[in-house]
Formats: sequence, structure tokens, C-alpha cells
Amino acid sequence: MPNPKLSVVIPTYKRAETLKQCLEHLSKQTVAKEMEVIVVSDGHDEKTAVLLDKYRVSGIEYQVSGESEWPFQIRFFEIEKTQQGKARNEGVKIAEGDIVLFIGDDIFLAPDACERHLKAHEKSYELLAMSDEKKERLKAQSSKLKAVLGYTTWDPAVGITPVMKWLETSGWQFGYPMIEPYKNSFVPAGLQHKFTYTSNISLPLEIAKNFPFRTDVHLYGWEDIEWGLRLKDASVRLFYEPEAKALHHHRMTLEDSLKRMETLGQSVKEIEKIVPGFDRRPRGIKLFLYRIAALMPTMAGRHRKGFLKGLDSKI
Repeated sequence: MPNPKLSVVIPTYKRAETLKQCLEHLSKQTVAKEMEVIVVSDGHDEKTAVLLDKYRVSGIEYQVSGESEWPFQIRFFEIEKTQQGKARNEGVKIAEGDIVLFIGDDIFLAPDACERHLKAHEKSYELLAMSDEKKERLKAQSSKLKAVLGYTTWDPAVGITPVMKWLETSGWQFGYPMIEPYKNSFVPAGLQHKFTYTSNISLPLEIAKNFPFRTDVHLYGWEDIEWGLRLKDASVRLFYEPEAKALHHHRMTLEDSLKRMETLGQSVKEIEKIVPGFDRRPRGIKLFLYRIAALMPTMAGRHRKGFLKGLDSKI
């Protein structure tokens, strides 16, 4: 079998039913026969093991026991419980596609999303190579200086709550309205790291291997941005392809969201200790305004209050 064009890497943990739906959406891709899927369980889960055990990888060997029910090659393995970044890194190590697409186990791709990613990589190189005075140098570096971001929105099937609507427009979950002017083009280099969402982003295998996710960040929240900063510093541009669509099959209540904000406040303290120059903590007048806003009983105020609670914690 020739090498696939696309490797889809999915970290997962204890969401076997949702993962199965994710795989069903992948099976409907217009380029399903030109891709492989690598599922990495971040810790053992019996239901996930039952679902995918016959696709389990042992070392570098790959052997399917029985006939595959999917139109693509699928590989599955488990790692010791750590975090999603480590799971993605391990998936990339065995990937064989020219392009790697990172999604979550609760991401349901539109039927043409993978094809859109592949085509966008070809399109983005044409634009990048003709962009400015660096034209000749960029041409010499072939087509490998970009990542492609697809569009993700909430899945209506889960029941969209008021806080989910707010998160989508505020930028605290997804900030797609902010990059609407750059659709089908490159996001400005100074902004792009804020939008390297690993729910629906692809890049050449060589870049994915050269820029692994940090494995020393243990709290949720900033690993995508830190990874995006390193991509930006290496002149890897971000191309936004809004037609590579996905649904995020995850319901969030206000309580869930406020708890998440508290974790974000805690994790920003952790990551700034180990990543020189990473500073997402509000300071000075910005911090003062945050504390004023946190007194307001609005959606934004309550979320800022949660963030500051995490920031002020002793953890």
C-alpha cells in the first residue's frame, strides 16, 4: 500500500462512544482512501480498547487482526496517562502521511474537510511563495512553511448553551470572528499563534516532527499557543481555510466554563515558569481593569473572576 497523503492524529481518553462517532465522520471523507488514522489513548480505557483493540500497534509493527471496518488504515495504541500533547507527539512518530491533521476525539469533520486541508496546502504555498521580497528564498524551501487551520464550531446536537455562544464570540474558546478578514489567506504573523487550534489544524509531517508539543506542561490551557509561538518564530505561516469545517461535539455549562477559566489562570503561572518570554498574565493597568471587570455580574465579568481566582491561587 502506498503511503497515505494524510495522517489524522487523535488523542483520546475515556470517550469511546464519541470517538466512534468521530471515526464514522472520518470514514465519510472524500479522500478516506488516501489517509490513515492514528488514535492514541492518553491512559488506559477499557471501552476504547474494546473498540479499537484489533488495530493496536505493537512497537513499530502494524498488524490488523481481522477485516477492517474502516475505509482507511487505522492504528491504535495507549500511553501512560499524561496529557494530550504527549499523545499527539507519539502519534506523529509513527505517521506516514505527507500531511498531519490534528483533531480531537470530539471533533466531527464535514465530508470534504480532509480534502480541503490537502488542497489548502497546495494553495497556501502558491500564495506564500509570491507574497513579498522573500519570494525566491521561499520557493527554494518548497511547500513546507505553513500550517492550515480549519473552521470549528459547536455541534448543535449537544444543545448549545448561552455560555457556549459567548465563548465562541469572545475568543476564549474559538476566536474565528477575529480572523474572518483573513479567510482563504494567511493570518498575520503577529496574530497567528493565538489561533493554532489543535482541534482542526494540519501541517507537513516534517514540521510536526520538528515541532513537538511540550510535555512538561501539566495543566490545560496554553500548550496550543506556546506551540504556535514556536511555529511563528520558525517562519511557519498559518493559512485559514474556513471551508475545512468541523463540529465540536462537546456541551459546556456555565459552571464548566468558569472552572476551565480557573484552570487557565493556574496554568498560565505554570507555563511562564518554564517557557522564557511566554507572558499571557495580565499586568499593570490591564490587571487593574481585569479586577474591575471581575466585579461585574456579566458573562465576561464572571469569567475574568474565574481566571483571576486561578491566577491568585497558591497552586
